[in-house]
Amino acid sequence: MTAPAVHTLFGVDDRTYEPPEPDRAGTALRYLCAAPTMLFYGATLVWMVAHYPDRLTTALADVALGVAGLVVMWWRRRWPWQVALVIVLLTAFSDTANGPAQVAYVSLCTHRRWRQIVPVAALWWLCLAGRSAWNGVTQPTVVTLVTGTAVLGGLTVFGLYLRTWRDLAASRNEAARTAEREQLQRIERARLAERVRIAQEMHDVLAHRISLLAMLAGGLAYRGDLTPEETRATALAIQENAHQSMNELRAVLGTLRRDGGLEAPQPALAQVEALLEEVRAAGQRVEMDDAVQRRDLLPAQTARHAYRIVQEALTNARKHAPGSRVTAELRGRPGQGLRIRVSNPVPSGTAAGPGGRLGLVGLAERTRMAGGTISHTVRDGRFVLDVRLPWEA
Repeated sequence: MTAPAVHTLFGVDDRTYEPPEPDRAGTALRYLCAAPTMLFYGATLVWMVAHYPDRLTTALADVALGVAGLVVMWWRRRWPWQVALVIVLLTAFSDTANGPAQVAYVSLCTHRRWRQIVPVAALWWLCLAGRSAWNGVTQPTVVTLVTGTAVLGGLTVFGLYLRTWRDLAASRNEAARTAEREQLQRIERARLAERVRIAQEMHDVLAHRISLLAMLAGGLAYRGDLTPEETRATALAIQENAHQSMNELRAVLGTLRRDGGLEAPQPALAQVEALLEEVRAAGQRVEMDDAVQRRDLLPAQTARHAYRIVQEALTNARKHAPGSRVTAELRGRPGQGLRIRVSNPVPSGTAAGPGGRLGLVGLAERTRMAGGTISHTVRDGRFVLDVRLPWEA
């Protein structure tokens, strides 16, 4: 058993096609389209009554049926073929009914349902032939029949063309709406990606600062051998880190409110040494082996990502291996890429605390954004993080 065929044009199902709802101007225009034919036959009736006064009743009946066709034409959208059939039947008794019949027939043709168009067209032709041959077959009768047949064919072609034009217009409008929706979606995705990037930046900044604050505060809480000067220096370091945290957080949030690109903070690989001094001052033991060549040629975006990767790696080491000695290595030059390798001892019997592995997720996402690769493993009792970033020659 095969599925019934679906006749479509430009993706529109002919069986369920509904013409666009006309506004008041469109409805008035359709009634005006019936006016020329009605006026032509009306003028003919006036001439006939002027020469044959006894045909006044016939003329009035003709006009009344034409007006009835105009009234019935109002329901052509709801019942297209029924209305067309009724008005076509009126043309067997009324010439002025040809005006509304033409409009109703064109409206029927726009549906492109041949099982309805063909019977209505055949009936209209029979009404035309019967009315033309009422007083006998003469040369004017033949001319009238040929002309009426040509008009009927022209109306059929026009109705089909009108349907095609509407389909094309609907297709263009749908394509425009689709393009607009896709553009809005691209804009929304870009905004979401920017917000994710800002959130990553915020995480890197705050995680680094808060972990430093926790380390400094822990020193004050558990070390009783600190001199007043050392205590004061530690308190000042806590104050300075808290102040910097507020400044960096304010900068990131300000960027988010402006819906603009990330403006601050914008550290680079050149600030890694300052970062190391900062974490060493807070008590973290870090050894750095920096062998980057032609650092000045490193792209700014890659340099920023590299700084944040080192910063997050040190933060993870403070979080998961507090007090351990961290080793960091930087290698690279133009054309060979940039390699960042950070390792620290893995304390035995420790479990991931709150937010465990989230730092690695953030590092992986930042590395992906930079177009690089990341790997991590535990080797000889040390956790080793290895990141490679592209660096074109």
